[in-house]
Amino acid sequence: MQIPLVDLKQQYHTLQGEILSALSEVMENSSFVKGPKLEEFERNFASYHGASECVGVNSGTDALFLILKALDVKPGDEIITVPFTFFATAEAIVNAGAGVVFCDVDSERYTLDPSQLEALITPRTVGIVLVHLYGMPADMDPILKISQKNHLWVVEDACQSHGAVYKGKRIGTFGAASAFSFYPSKNLGAYGDGGAVLTNSKELASQIRKLQDHGQSLRYHSEIVGYNSRLDAMQAAILKIKLKHLDEWNEKRRKAAAIYSEKLASIKQVKTPKQFPDSKEVFHLYVIQAEKRDELSRYLEKAGISVGIHYGLSLHHQPPFKNSGTHLYPVSEKLSQTVLSLPIFPEISEAQISYVVEQIRKFYS
Repeated sequence: MQIPLVDLKQQYHTLQGEILSALSEVMENSSFVKGPKLEEFERNFASYHGASECVGVNSGTDALFLILKALDVKPGDEIITVPFTFFATAEAIVNAGAGVVFCDVDSERYTLDPSQLEALITPRTVGIVLVHLYGMPADMDPILKISQKNHLWVVEDACQSHGAVYKGKRIGTFGAASAFSFYPSKNLGAYGDGGAVLTNSKELASQIRKLQDHGQSLRYHSEIVGYNSRLDAMQAAILKIKLKHLDEWNEKRRKAAAIYSEKLASIKQVKTPKQFPDSKEVFHLYVIQAEKRDELSRYLEKAGISVGIHYGLSLHHQPPFKNSGTHLYPVSEKLSQTVLSLPIFPEISEAQISYVVEQIRKFYS
């Protein structure tokens, strides 16, 4: 049996007719940049989250970067984030001109640990960029309490958590703004790069719209020096169609995760992801902690099972951030050595999951 980590073809085949029709409409209208398809998607995506403003941009990385620029981040400012995430989170902070201060992650949620946050705040700290990793919402209440007490803004990196819920509210609507990625493998994925910013601030949204389009508020009238970071109409048309199915797909991911966790429960060398009563996780990735992770990974690949390691090198070990002491981030250290992503996508079958678990059991036996 051959099982991919993510199967995008099955999803496309179920939507093929609708997607090709939407793309044909874009080409007939020849409105490829901005235009009605983008406006429709922005309205729908904002409404889905209960946010007032959505700005489509060309990637999740740019979404985060443009938020920080709109928040007027300056050289000398410090922003707290986590070392256990994709490199783009810290990359956007540095490119915006600020310094990165790492806060270790919680050992159960794998998101920013609120108990360590306040000790890291200095007079130079201006904000917090938290990450809802793997589709798991961060523990927002204590983070927001600490940020408000210290007059800091909070930005959510929601690039892996489309549709996740914390205490009855969709993530992406708790902070000053949030960044989403529509990279093809995401729960809501485009057919190329894409991203969006959500916010309830009209002023912030207006500034981001200028920044992502050469500083223009009117065509050929640039009020500030900006960038070129627009979500094109074809991707917006695809995303508008797929958004209607997001909740259904997320529920299928949750069911697949439940099957995995039940079948893996008896394998003592494996720790399955924990779920929390205050949250609704959407399992962008199904990530276990595994003894002899690298050997298991090679074994599964030979058995026809594609796996991933998200992430095997925490940011404090990446060359740009190597001055950070490893002793400060023990949870991130452990996770980077043990995490393994198993195949998960809405269309995965129970037979495929059973085969994956069977091979894991064989490896440890």
